[in-house]
Formats: sequence, C-alpha cells, structure tokens
Amino acid sequence: MLQVPTDDAALTDEGLAPRGVGRVLLIACGALAREILDLTRRNGWNHLDLTCLPAILHNSPEKIPAAVEAALIKHQNDYAKIFVVYADCGTGGALQAVCDAHDVEMIAGPHCYAFFEGVEAFTRNAEDEFTAFYLTDFLVRQFDAFVWKPLGLDRYPELLSTYFGHYETLVYQAQTDDPELNAKARDCAQRLGLTYQRRFTGYGDLEPALAAQAG
Repeated sequence: MLQVPTDDAALTDEGLAPRGVGRVLLIACGALAREILDLTRRNGWNHLDLTCLPAILHNSPEKIPAAVEAALIKHQNDYAKIFVVYADCGTGGALQAVCDAHDVEMIAGPHCYAFFEGVEAFTRNAEDEFTAFYLTDFLVRQFDAFVWKPLGLDRYPELLSTYFGHYETLVYQAQTDDPELNAKARDCAQRLGLTYQRRFTGYGDLEPALAAQAG
C-alpha cells in the first residue's frame, strides 16, 4: 500500500503493494491520499492499491487527463480493475473522455468540494453559495503552497481584491474534527478577508464510491 509522505504537496506515484488477480488499483489525486488510505484501512479493503498523481496538477487542470491516461496505460495490464479517484476537476469533460476510452470508471461530480459535500447536496446549495470559496483538509494544510504563493499573494498582496473580491465566505469543508486545522482555516479566511464558516462533511460520497469498487 502506498504510504503518505509527511508533506502532502510531495505526493506522487511511489510504488504499489503486490499485485494479483482480483486486485483493484485506485489512480487518485494526491490531495485525497490521506482520506483514501484511512478508508481502506478502516474498512479492511486490503485488495485496493493506491497510486497518486501530484496534487499540484489542480493548478493546471488541463494536464490532468494526460497524466491520468499515462497512469492508466502504465498499469492497465497489472490489475483486474482500475478506478480513477478524480472528479472532473476543471477538465471540461476531457478526463471523462479519457476514462471512457480506457473503459474505466471515475468518481462522479464536478470536483472534490462536491463529492465531499455530497454531489446532490452541493448542487442543491450551489445557487446560494456562488460567493463561497472552499477549502478541504488538504487545502487548509497546503494553503500557502496551493493558493497563497501560486497566486503571487506573498509577493503582490494588492492582487487579493482581484482574485477574491467577488467572494464573501470561506467555507471549510472539514473531513476530520481537528482543532488545529480549524484554527488554520479560520486564519486563511482572515488572510483573504472572508467570513469564516466551518462545515463538517466527513468523506461524503468518497466512501460509498470506494466501497462500490471494493465489492
């Protein structure tokens, strides 16, 4: 089983458990590694192997389909089944097209914010939350590496209003009850000048999606 590095931002393809008949490979975004490993351990899904693509691909979503396709080609002959643990994630349907071409399934929904919330609930609330900026556990931990620095806010703080002027609320979708992450998320909201809201989602649709693959 893939082990999670101490630095979430460094997650990448790092070696798999022994393969065999009946084993399932999860090709996932590195931002989901902790949650996936927790679920596989908790449920005893020892026949599920995990390989992760770098989470930083989310800053260039147009690169995600090709990266996933390369992983599919690399592993397609080694597993009885492969499941792609990405939602659309800003690929405009291109990732779904890759999965269809290789006859593999992927997780339903537009992005991880939706499936952590539960796609049905997220869609229902979307109209009332169009001024919300979402963070997950991963993005709270990696706020500087994935939001603050890539947007240049560490160097050009005057850009804050350009990027976040149309947002009103930072919604922290908490996968875990962690007081330290809650405090850090609140600080992220303060730095962005947004009203803070914490919403415990747990793993949302992720657990049933993996359960279906575990069979």
